[in-house]
Amino acid sequence: MTDNWLDDDYDPQSRFDNMDGIESEFWKKKKLEEMTRQEWELLCDGCGKCCLNKLEIRRKIKFTRTHCRFLDCQSCLCKIYEHRFKQVPDCRDINLDAVREQPRWLPKTCAYWLLDNGYELPDWHPLRTGKAASVHEAGMSLRGRNTVSESGIDDYENYIIDWSDL
Repeated sequence: MTDNWLDDDYDPQSRFDNMDGIESEFWKKKKLEEMTRQEWELLCDGCGKCCLNKLEIRRKIKFTRTHCRFLDCQSCLCKIYEHRFKQVPDCRDINLDAVREQPRWLPKTCAYWLLDNGYELPDWHPLRTGKAASVHEAGMSLRGRNTVSESGIDDYENYIIDWSDL
């Protein structure tokens, strides 16, 4: 079985090109609990930061620069998104419980966390710009960062990072 189910022809921009049936600025009008599955998925900015491995140390989450082996670091998308829970038993679903979990393990730029805590979407968010690539252009994704695959890593504590956007 292949590890890569990400369609080579998949264009992340396609999520934002056809917004028929999606209410304009829905994120300003609805609580997370009220969003449709499509609206929920559109909130994801495609940064890839939730795919970084984390450690909990003294009730604080420490991000590492190690990422899930199924993360495509160029697109910042999961190569096996539709099959991720079957292939990676400890993969976390981004649902309301995850958004509200303490200590916070989602990056502080995460749209789900921002909206749930009364903040606006940042100017670079694809829902505001209409461009999937705006997260990369703003330097807010993992693209181009010094990260390594988790494969073969045992000592995650040697990879702890303190990036300002985490």
